Amino acid sequence: MSERDVPAIEQPRIDATDCFWLAPAMTALRRAHASGRLGAALLIHADPGCGGEILAEWATQLLLCRHEPAPCMECIDCRNCAAHQHPDVFTLHPTGDSRQIRVEDTRAFLADLVLTSHGGGHRIGIVTPADALNPNAANALLKTLEEPPPRTLIALICTSPSRLPATIRSRCTRLRVTAPARAATLGWLTARGHSGDLARAAAVLGDAPLTLLEARADAVAHMATETERAVADVERGAGDPAQLAERWSRDEFALRLACLEAWLTERIRLSATAPNGNIAWHFGLLDALRELRREIDTPLNKSVALETWLWRLAAGGQAGSVTRSQ
Repeated sequence: MSERDVPAIEQPRIDATDCFWLAPAMTALRRAHASGRLGAALLIHADPGCGGEILAEWATQLLLCRHEPAPCMECIDCRNCAAHQHPDVFTLHPTGDSRQIRVEDTRAFLADLVLTSHGGGHRIGIVTPADALNPNAANALLKTLEEPPPRTLIALICTSPSRLPATIRSRCTRLRVTAPARAATLGWLTARGHSGDLARAAAVLGDAPLTLLEARADAVAHMATETERAVADVERGAGDPAQLAERWSRDEFALRLACLEAWLTERIRLSATAPNGNIAWHFGLLDALRELRREIDTPLNKSVALETWLWRLAAGGQAGSVTRSQ
């Protein structure tokens, strides 16, 4: 789900030292750097909302800070990295309306990396999201990874490494960043003064701390409750799928789909132990919903797609009522 579709609140700036779940990756980076095993390419495989960019920023501070122990988080290099203003750090990302990283932008990015460092140390390139590289851009990047300039690190941040060519993945030091357990996430949020129905919000949005930190928990919980009531009406034939799909498709569509998936996942859990739970039908419905979520950024007629899914839900719900009455 896109973070722009989550009712959000402003938060103070967060760095890696605020994120306890990043500590193992930070330790691994520090050890690799100290032993000279970091290499020229770093692949950060981070789940959404788990701070892949924050970890990459910390890596730039680790390499560019001139104090011991690095990073000090207070020197001009560390502060410039945090402000995304360091002259030896470059970022490559999709530009304009494109969802892909284009080859011309990649070549300009790589040209910057071969210039002499301003501070006499590393030059660092950050590619995010790296799984947005188009094939030509990936090939251009690969050529540099095969013969990297000295004292250069390219950090690739992505959620789906399988979308990167194997030839790129094989040249990277890899770090995995996942969400902590839900109880730990909720404890961290509470300690930071976050309030509201956090547990219900986590049931919808998942356990990624930064996603939950930016969300208005009570607004998410309210939408989840509203969604459950509406689909209950659809199941018993009292709701109009066409009207519901039209209304839901106009606002916060991604969040609405997340609410539907949370409801359906819980239904499957209950069906697994209930007689006549029709769990196979529920799993088919879940597969269709997840396919709809995957296509959310495509030229999709949201209203029609969701209406089709809701009619399928209605048909199954009414069939289940007939079965239970027999």
